[in-house]
Amino acid sequence: MTDLLGPYEYDFFRNGVIVAMLAGALCGLVGVYVVLRGMSYIGHGLSHAIFGGFAASTLLGVNVFVGAGVWGVLSALSITSVTRRRVIGSDAAIGVVTTASFALGLALFAIWGQKGEAFDNALFGSILAVSGTDILRVGGVLLLASVLVFVAWRPLLFTTFDPDVAEVSGVRTGVIDAALMLVLSLSILVTMQVLGVTLVAATLVIPPTVARMLTSSFTRMLWLSVLIGAASGFVGMNLSYHTDVQSGPTIVLVGTALFLVVFVLTGRRGLGRIAGLAH
Repeated sequence: MTDLLGPYEYDFFRNGVIVAMLAGALCGLVGVYVVLRGMSYIGHGLSHAIFGGFAASTLLGVNVFVGAGVWGVLSALSITSVTRRRVIGSDAAIGVVTTASFALGLALFAIWGQKGEAFDNALFGSILAVSGTDILRVGGVLLLASVLVFVAWRPLLFTTFDPDVAEVSGVRTGVIDAALMLVLSLSILVTMQVLGVTLVAATLVIPPTVARMLTSSFTRMLWLSVLIGAASGFVGMNLSYHTDVQSGPTIVLVGTALFLVVFVLTGRRGLGRIAGLAH
């Protein structure tokens, strides 16, 4: 018991656990809409796009949170704008915008920067890099996402399940899409220190997918996804410390293990519910 509680004597670890739980809850909440809208790829893409902003901000001496945040939001809005014009598919738009941004970030580091500790933390996450400020940032974005879900519950739900009918019915789907993209970009940005940009996408997808296997109710799926995300963050951070593995991979592996357990327990019923996400 002493070995298990020992890490809690350190401020950095307590901060890390709090941020990991908040980050898991945030990704679980936003991830429900991402998964149900068939946009799982965009979480992966935007995380890479934001890394481009991280690189540019670092090299230009701009506040990383502000610079990468603006970069990520602009990338998200660009994807939404291109997709809504239906010139190309959403997957193609995501691929073009986000991979170009990620490649630019790598190029900037190769030409002018150095791949130091900050580079590794941004890619894979690190509990040592977490501070009290990170807690406030993640908590603030979680509050923002919760307010959005509460205030725009019906438009979000309508746009998620039937966007064409929602638009015909007078729902401002463009505004809803932009708001969701904004929250998604901010979520990826503030969880970067714990999860790393390469693994945020998994944390956005795994909790809602597990929740979907457990229930057909949207409301229950939302709450379950938040709880699963927070629990994965808590367990993952503790295992990360004791196994000396970076926090991001450990949290994702905990979520994956839970997915496999639920997958086995729910059998065909769970498979059927997951298959319904593709329709």
